[in-house]
Amino acid sequence: MQWEGITEFVYVAENESFTQAAKRIGISTAQVSRQVSALEKRLRIQLFYRTTRKVTLTEEGRIFYQHCRSVLDGLDAAKRAITNLQTKPQGKIKMTAPVAFGEKQILPLVSNFALKYGDVEVDAYLTNRQIDLVDEGYDLAIRIGKLSDSTMMAKKLSKRTNYVCASPKYVDIHGIPHSISELTKHSCLLGTPDHWHFSKQGKEISVRMTGRLRYNNGYSLTDAALKGLGIVQLPDYYVEPYLKSGELISVLDHNRAPDERIWAIYPHNRHLSPKVRLLVDYLAEQLV
Repeated sequence: MQWEGITEFVYVAENESFTQAAKRIGISTAQVSRQVSALEKRLRIQLFYRTTRKVTLTEEGRIFYQHCRSVLDGLDAAKRAITNLQTKPQGKIKMTAPVAFGEKQILPLVSNFALKYGDVEVDAYLTNRQIDLVDEGYDLAIRIGKLSDSTMMAKKLSKRTNYVCASPKYVDIHGIPHSISELTKHSCLLGTPDHWHFSKQGKEISVRMTGRLRYNNGYSLTDAALKGLGIVQLPDYYVEPYLKSGELISVLDHNRAPDERIWAIYPHNRHLSPKVRLLVDYLAEQLV
């Protein structure tokens, strides 16, 4: 008895029409109207303003709709969860990721995922451009750092650390910088952005750097640092093996910027397909 009229109410609210709601549900307009009226009577509130041309939610109706929509979404998710236990993931996933991180970390994992689920197809496009997932028809994007698009759903996958480092050869000749300001006296190796990120007195700061070498490729910057050409700031997946081997030395650790979060983002869609959800969960499990 408590659930009667809830689905009808939600569909009328979303379509602003009793007739359109009836078509979606597959019942008569009169039946939808009766169910909503009975619901209003039980609640002792008016849910809609009704005119001959339009149906709009009252303030109480808007509040009630938000809660009812969440309840129906939860029921849909529960049904899908049960169904998915018996359903093998299949079909195409269109995704995007940043070039370097995607090449080094994401695509090898996607290949492993494809081996595990033979009926899933993946169309992956690596770019540093911020793709509009909805407009360009993408199911999933991997993003790093702060997220600017609040219309997307996001799941944290992992995090990355940015190191400032140099080779022992460079340090022997030029010394170790002990403060951010001392970097102006050193040869800095730059990537596409000309700002490096640090932490100072508990705050994140961005400092514009200059240097005689600028490469738009992390592997080339790593190579230049290994050859003693200067100091570089790069993510962990480029330099950690060399830090462990001693071929590079981490400097200014006390000013290291906070770790950047790695996200999977996807359109705000309550019907997220099982194959995409499965891939997101797999990446989160593997990217530790």
